[in-house]
Amino acid sequence: MADTLAGKTLFITGASRGIGLSIALRAARDGANVAIAAKTAEPNPKLPGTIFSAAEEIERAGGKALPLAVDVRDEAQVRAALETTAATFGGLDIVVNNASAISLTTSQATDMKRFDLMHGVNARGTFMVSKFAVPYLEKSANAHILMLSPPLDLQEKWFAPNTAYAMAKYGMSLVVLGLAGELRRKRIAVNALWPRTTIATAAIRNLLGGDAVMRASRTPDILADAAHMIFLKDAGSFTGNFLIDDTFLSENGVADFDRYRVDPTVDLAPDFFVPDDSKPPASLKKLSG
Repeated sequence: MADTLAGKTLFITGASRGIGLSIALRAARDGANVAIAAKTAEPNPKLPGTIFSAAEEIERAGGKALPLAVDVRDEAQVRAALETTAATFGGLDIVVNNASAISLTTSQATDMKRFDLMHGVNARGTFMVSKFAVPYLEKSANAHILMLSPPLDLQEKWFAPNTAYAMAKYGMSLVVLGLAGELRRKRIAVNALWPRTTIATAAIRNLLGGDAVMRASRTPDILADAAHMIFLKDAGSFTGNFLIDDTFLSENGVADFDRYRVDPTVDLAPDFFVPDDSKPPASLKKLSG
């Protein structure tokens, strides 16, 4: 197993902020090349970060950056962005499907425009980016596709409060299930990564209750560290996995999870879609003393 992503090229959707940017920065510290495929080209007062500010951070961290304005629902934009990435950096090694749309609403409160957005970004966008990336990934010595999507734990409780979102998010995981089998013979790894707790991002602040939920969250660094570890695995053998961040890190030698807490004085808040039989390797309770 390699121990660095130096010289590797990553294509990350939704990488202008949050989890996608954290994954990009972790790779950049190794000296990787990162294509930032996201919609935000102009500053948004509600959501910090653009593809250009992300590119500056990646360059400062030691990587090479390529900011690309991409709507993952647009076939022409996706095709062109992948082609530009491969042409700029001489190939493509890793694709991260991080872009996602969310609406935590019941069926009666979900308008069809929002339904279409979630399925267009989450399920269709993930499928399309992966599909068009394959011809480039086939040329890589250790190709990975990673989805930020949950294990396929099909319990009623995950669907009932927000059926449309759950359908769209599990749609990403179904792409993992299918492509892992389809691409195994090509030695292209396809895996899913999901957080045990809520993650401190702008989306969490805006959707789930502001600073209180942020304080009860872990930082995006936990997912960035887990993703980095995944990308170093042998693509020929490490595929088709649905990974929970702290469990995977623990299985690979990480013992200190307190460093990922936003506020150690509060209990951590569990995320959606974590299977009941998945036991945390470290307590989610507030730190004593």
